[in-house]
Amino acid sequence: MATPGKRKLAELSVDDFLASKLDSSSSGGDDDDNDGGHSDGEGRELGEEPVGKTKRKRGAVPAKAEEKTRVKPGRVALLHKQQLSRLKEKDPEFFEFLEKNDRKLLNFDETDSSSDEEGNRPHQPPEELELASEEDEDDGDDDEEQTAATKKKKKTDNLIPVTIKMVEKWKEASKSQFSPRVFHEIAMAFKAAAFTTKGEDQTGDLGKYRVEDSAVFNVLVSFCIRDLFAVLQKFLQLKPDPRKKKLVLPSSSRLWPKLRQDLNAYLTALMQLLSSLTEASVVTAVFRHANHLVPYYLCFPKHCRVLLKQTVKHWSTGEETVRVLAFLILNKICRHKKDMYLNPVLKQMYIAYVKNCKFTSPTALPMINFMQRTLTEMYALDHQVTYQHAFIYIRQLAIHLRNAMTMKKRETYQSVYNWQYIHCLYLWCRLLTTLHPNPVLEPLIYPLAQVALGCIKLVSTARYYPLRFHCVRALTLLCDSTKTFIPLLPFLLEVFQQVDFNKKPGRMSMKPINFDVILKLSYANLQEKAFRDGLVEQLYDLILEYCHSQAHTIGFPELVLPSVIQLKAFLKQCKVANYCKQIRQLLEKLQENATHVTKKRQKATFGVSDKESVEAWERQTQEEGTPLSKYYVNWKKLRLKEIALEISGKERMEDLDLPEIKRKRLQESKEKDKKEFRELFESDSDSDDESCGFKAKGQAGKGGKKPRGGAGFLQDLSDMSDEEEDGGQEEDGTDASIQVESDGEEEGGSQKKGPSRLSQSDLRELAEGGEDLVEELELSDED
Repeated sequence: MATPGKRKLAELSVDDFLASKLDSSSSGGDDDDNDGGHSDGEGRELGEEPVGKTKRKRGAVPAKAEEKTRVKPGRVALLHKQQLSRLKEKDPEFFEFLEKNDRKLLNFDETDSSSDEEGNRPHQPPEELELASEEDEDDGDDDEEQTAATKKKKKTDNLIPVTIKMVEKWKEASKSQFSPRVFHEIAMAFKAAAFTTKGEDQTGDLGKYRVEDSAVFNVLVSFCIRDLFAVLQKFLQLKPDPRKKKLVLPSSSRLWPKLRQDLNAYLTALMQLLSSLTEASVVTAVFRHANHLVPYYLCFPKHCRVLLKQTVKHWSTGEETVRVLAFLILNKICRHKKDMYLNPVLKQMYIAYVKNCKFTSPTALPMINFMQRTLTEMYALDHQVTYQHAFIYIRQLAIHLRNAMTMKKRETYQSVYNWQYIHCLYLWCRLLTTLHPNPVLEPLIYPLAQVALGCIKLVSTARYYPLRFHCVRALTLLCDSTKTFIPLLPFLLEVFQQVDFNKKPGRMSMKPINFDVILKLSYANLQEKAFRDGLVEQLYDLILEYCHSQAHTIGFPELVLPSVIQLKAFLKQCKVANYCKQIRQLLEKLQENATHVTKKRQKATFGVSDKESVEAWERQTQEEGTPLSKYYVNWKKLRLKEIALEISGKERMEDLDLPEIKRKRLQESKEKDKKEFRELFESDSDSDDESCGFKAKGQAGKGGKKPRGGAGFLQDLSDMSDEEEDGGQEEDGTDASIQVESDGEEEGGSQKKGPSRLSQSDLRELAEGGEDLVEELELSDED
């Protein structure tokens, strides 16, 4: 019932409801309290729920019920025993089965439940934690290594060892009854042989075979390298293309799926074998085999990338034959898969080229030239890709040169004046020369020439003449092939003005300077006679090569006029006959060719502005030949022979029979002089009479004064004898002693007495001498 002070909501009007102060919460609470358990209260008629009551969740268990359902652990064990006893009565056969097979289940005890209860308790850490020592850690590592070694040993022990009989059996099967099963056995055995080259780091799936004997390894690998390719080609029924324009891929065969998985393992093992070989002959044989297997590698892009990486490495660092085979593989792959492999391969080859031309020597120079020529062949496969690479790398050279010219520091100069920079200039000059005429690459000629000329002008001192000559030689090659005029003679004629060839050399050197393998001269080299000899020789060669490239042009007389004037002035000033002889010969050849061109162009009927007629005239003159070009051909043959001798390590002085100068050793000469000096001052006394002699040990006084005579000399002797008895020394640090040698003859032989020292009284008597004897002189009749 409602409280008496409040009316029901149904009796209130709208105005009364708005004017009244209703407390919904209190009224609701009162209604709930008053109504108690009634479910049809007035508040519920309005759709309101009583406050303070919450809906009970479905499936929820009251707290009291949960407490009742909990059973003590001891009670669980008792209930389990009762169930087992009832099981014995209901099903005795099953109970007997449990007794025989699962005795632990029947021996259930309360301790099991107590242990479970203890396991549910939270973990309590101990009060003090013990730290593991280093010995324990080492023991743990050793145990892990031992376990890994034992596991590895168990794996290898379970593998089947390959024998020579098995290899011979596979050989016979490959000739008569080759099948995918036979190839699977061969591939697994070859994989095991390749994994042995790893040494201790054998990781991965070894297959089912293991190769332990070196003889088995050699027989198996030689069989695979020599005979397996022909067997595979025959089994897959692959016929080579008669035009040889495209490779026939083995994936086009209908039998390819049967061998694909085993070929995958075989090609992987072959790359593993190639990466671990060091002997040049073995690497050559493997590369020949890989060259035949290029179509198979093209079917596996992942293996093909690994092959390209290994091939680029051997192309830049291997022996001569290995380099050639590596280039053939690279060329074959990139020629048939340009879109996929050409761009990354060219990048890898250029980086490998730059890395391996850091140092240059007579033995390394042919390998560098080989890399230049083969890399040019690779760039010739696609001119668009070549332009992109050449533009980027020539721009890098220009950036290094700009930094050196602006910053003017030692580090920036070294970034330009090094072998890598010079060989890169050589490479791009050779590339533009070989691929000319090409409208795609012609725009790169001008920037490359500007970079090379800037490199010459960067440091124009005498020490960097070799670098200047290298740049001039590269630009001469570019001029000759691309028909581009680059003024190079001023850089060569400048040397005649900077160097005084009449000055006497400060040093003499028998060995000539090889300008082909140096970039910078030392200060000692500048003082040698070999420097000026080599300088004249280099100037002769470079001027002749450049003038030969322009010998057929219609403006040759005007081109060489400054050179003729400069060479004549040099001949007037130079007083060295050998230098004058070479320069005079060069001057005569230039004047002869200029006269020949002048006479021939006087007969021309066209003007200078007629470009087509000028080109036709120059082409005709080049075909007919000029005096300078004929001389250059003969000179070039002789020059190449000299270069070949220098590269092979033979020096120019080997053919001369020069006398050898044998010098005595310093120690032997000293000993001989001492012996002669000793014999010179030795004195032997063969007198029969007894005599006594004095030998003074030591040296004379300061200044080399002679010993004084008279009383002073005696006083010195007495002082010396006193000091010797006392064991003292003189003030000037010299020791003196007097020894007396007496020779006495006895019966049956002679006996030498040892030296004895004289007393002070004996010395005085000896100094005073005997009494003077006066004898009368007898005069003759004549007196």
